[in-house]
Amino acid sequence: MRRSRDGLSTAEVGERTAAGRVNSVPTATSRSAGEIIQANVFTLFNAVVGGCFILLLVLGQWRDALFGLSAVSNSLIGIIQEYRAKRSLDQLAILQAARNMVVRNGAREVISSEDLVPDDLVLLNAGDQVTADLLLIGNSPLEVDESLLTGESEPVPKQDGAVLLSGSLILAGNGQATVLRVGPETSAYRLAAEARRFSLVTSEIRRSLEKVFTVITWLLLPVALLLTNAQMQDQGGWGGAMGSGRWVPAVVGAVAGIMAMIPLGLLLMTSVAFAVGGLRLARQKVLIQELAAVEVLARVDVLCLDKTGTLSSGSMVFDAVHHTGDVCPPGWRRAVEWFGASPDASSTAAAIGAAFPAEIPLTEQDSVPFSSARKWSSVTFAPESAAPGTWVLGAPDSVLGSPGCGKVHGMAVALASTGLRTLALAHLPGPLPPDAAGTDLPPELVPVLLLTFRESIRADAAATLDYFRRQGVTVKIISGDDPRTVAALARGVGFGTGTAYDARTLPGDPLLLEEVVESQDLFGSVTPSQKRDLVQALKRRGHTVAMTGDGVNDVLALKEADLGIAMDSASPATKAVARMVLLDGRFERLPAVVDEGRRAISNIERVSLVFLSKTVYATVISVVTGILLLAFPFLPRQLSALDGLTIGLPAFFLALQPGGQRYAAGFLRRSLTFAVPAGTCTALCVLAVSAYGQLWGGHSLASAQSAATITLGLVAAWILVMASRPLNWTKVLILAGMYAGLVLLFSLPLTQDFFRVEWPPSGLLAVSVAVAVAGCLAIEIVGRFTRRPSTPARGTGLGPLALEPDSREGDGGTAGQRDGPAST
Repeated sequence: MRRSRDGLSTAEVGERTAAGRVNSVPTATSRSAGEIIQANVFTLFNAVVGGCFILLLVLGQWRDALFGLSAVSNSLIGIIQEYRAKRSLDQLAILQAARNMVVRNGAREVISSEDLVPDDLVLLNAGDQVTADLLLIGNSPLEVDESLLTGESEPVPKQDGAVLLSGSLILAGNGQATVLRVGPETSAYRLAAEARRFSLVTSEIRRSLEKVFTVITWLLLPVALLLTNAQMQDQGGWGGAMGSGRWVPAVVGAVAGIMAMIPLGLLLMTSVAFAVGGLRLARQKVLIQELAAVEVLARVDVLCLDKTGTLSSGSMVFDAVHHTGDVCPPGWRRAVEWFGASPDASSTAAAIGAAFPAEIPLTEQDSVPFSSARKWSSVTFAPESAAPGTWVLGAPDSVLGSPGCGKVHGMAVALASTGLRTLALAHLPGPLPPDAAGTDLPPELVPVLLLTFRESIRADAAATLDYFRRQGVTVKIISGDDPRTVAALARGVGFGTGTAYDARTLPGDPLLLEEVVESQDLFGSVTPSQKRDLVQALKRRGHTVAMTGDGVNDVLALKEADLGIAMDSASPATKAVARMVLLDGRFERLPAVVDEGRRAISNIERVSLVFLSKTVYATVISVVTGILLLAFPFLPRQLSALDGLTIGLPAFFLALQPGGQRYAAGFLRRSLTFAVPAGTCTALCVLAVSAYGQLWGGHSLASAQSAATITLGLVAAWILVMASRPLNWTKVLILAGMYAGLVLLFSLPLTQDFFRVEWPPSGLLAVSVAVAVAGCLAIEIVGRFTRRPSTPARGTGLGPLALEPDSREGDGGTAGQRDGPAST
């Protein structure tokens, strides 16, 4: 290790730079842009949809290929969403852009932090950020803030030979250090390496939809073969079909069947609901970095909070004065004012200055600055001044060392045990002895009083925590600070009365760790890796975990949590990893975020009933048609029209409706509980009308298809009515528009020609309407038996959905307005 006062030479810097030993780090994530496009475009699902789309275009049936637009939209949404997450991770930086003062060739120069090389001689001053791992040299002690790395808000004293970790901040003092490690070898980079690993937020809705799409995709090929054979037989058999050109309608019918099975718009509507939720939250200064994060917070049952920067602002505030005797020497207040007015970089001095402001501080005769070795500072005033004598302010262990201070020292220990930062003020009538500037104070020093300080608690913290408790969300405070400090702050926000668990005694066995994290709510002295381990233990216990934080020490836990939430004061690395950022740092935003998540997930579940019902009835119709060798009841364009009228456009508006209930797990099970019987009823109605029109009524294929279209339109519309309950004026207008659209579809010459529909003969029309009414009644019965009793929240119940009722009462307003700390 080089310790020359001249630093490195130009040749030595060039040698290290040529070898790649510079303080820059790679930023690429695990997936490139090309890999993202490939993963979202070249899927089995897209292959089926794209193949059918191209086939119809080749056959000149472009009017029946409208479904291709939905497939393109789905792929674009996936690509954009994942690429945004990739960019956020690529830009992850533990260290702020900084410049360093170094000594090279015997002269000082300022360089970029990326140009540092091993053995560089770095000059450090208060306020500097450490941008590489350094080794402190010389006898100048430093006060270092390592809270970004460890979560410990207390300044850490550093002496000659100590290692300064990258990402820490120099609070007080100045000195020299040599560069120990750079780039990927630094502690900051190693901490961020796992954070850069790409992953999407865990979304139950997304997982459920992927299961549905997977099952449907594997059903498509056998159903397509069945349908193609049935359509060919309906066109007169395979023999001679190629020459007569009758195979084209057969292919179109088969494509209509398999495309009807695919809920193309469901993923689109899901993304729209999430995107609108993100826009609404953006107006409240909440940045959503991944759409599905809106859903996750709606089902979180454990919220882990970092103390510093989340519940507290990280700054110190004055707590109280504790007198140590009956009589205090005159002038103690003026002495305290002087300490508060001194140009000290510590937050404690700033708190003293705020509590004891001095218009004109006294002029001192002598003073001893604070150092981590002494742990005290002093000031001496003239005998004729308002505060004669010497005043010493510092840590009780250092100031109250004389034998006569035992009682006062006990008071200080008791106060410190409550988590308060405690300083002792002592007085000496005359000046300090010449040798007292070392570490030992004279025994004649008389204790005057104790000053206590506490961390500044966010004004919105207590009410927000109370909101989550009322909502059944377990809150756990996980901090790198001393357990006593954590417990004191928790009491300050009305969170428990006990002590915090010391993470230094956490068990290594995973099962024992799970038991501890389940039973304890307060943790202190937690390392960054332990925060991650605690989150993993909670997830293994089946919890959905959200984690808030603002320091680099929170990065691993934020990455591991189901939902990471960063505060506005967070480091760039923390914001890059988090899925959600509170841009104005207002903790009270979270209740409104929960409410928005509930709105989104409730509307998506409502919309999924309609789409999944369509998948069920399309599958049943296709299978039965294929087995019985019947002509498929619809053209693809007719299904596209019905999808737009009874599913697409109404679902779009329903996905934007306000309100929502407390989420209960089991999204897919609840949706299918209604969709399977409702879809089966719909399929039976359509098959009955189609069979009557083609086989027994003696009607043309066009009339039978039109009658089946009317039946499906009416029954599918009633499914939408069920999903929309209870109705309000907005929903009534949406449903009225849907029915009006059905009438116009069969009445306007342009739509009649384009979609090849017509009003069927009166007898067939009566049959189709009667069967549709019977189907609607059957679906009404299905809805009553498949829904669990629940009290809708704010008049936006979800019909057959089995969402748990919100614990709140009343009507109107949002979660943040009624139960949160303040209107948001």
